Amino acid sequence: MFKKDDPWYVHAGLYLVIAVLVFLLIKVAVLDPSEIVEVQKYNKNEARLRMKNLKEIQLLYFKKNKKFTNDLDALIAFYKTDSSIDSIKNAVDSVTNKPSNPFINLSNGLLDPDSLFKTPGSQQRFVLSIDSTKSLDTVITTAGRFVRVDTTIKKGTRFKIEDPDGNGTIGDLENEALKTAVSWE
Repeated sequence: MFKKDDPWYVHAGLYLVIAVLVFLLIKVAVLDPSEIVEVQKYNKNEARLRMKNLKEIQLLYFKKNKKFTNDLDALIAFYKTDSSIDSIKNAVDSVTNKPSNPFINLSNGLLDPDSLFKTPGSQQRFVLSIDSTKSLDTVITTAGRFVRVDTTIKKGTRFKIEDPDGNGTIGDLENEALKTAVSWE
């Protein structure tokens, strides 16, 4: 391939091209995939931390309002403005004398309520839904005569939080036993 009478700069140029191609191969085959894996790992962990905090806010919302909400804006506003949230965050367990704050700091070490709206990967809003149960009851007199049908609609007895990026769900709309279950635990 090389001749002895080729000038030195031809050899140097070819060695430079080989070195650049080796560098690009290492970058594409080793460095880029590991960076992508790290970003995906961060996004998954961060999304799950945010969903766990949304779950805790949802449980406190239920405790106060006797129903869950499917309005993410109302849920975050509840966290920001409700006076009971601060006392819950600052509470101390009387037995262990340790803080009993149910909220988890995010990866950056803080809990910014405005970051709870969106998943870190695609920046789409978390999907929050509640159940709606309709029950019918027929009212009949003791003589067996039909009187009326009573309809009862219950909303907000169960909730579900979904990550649109596919990093998991919390809660279940159908099964009472999985009402607050976390899909990845």
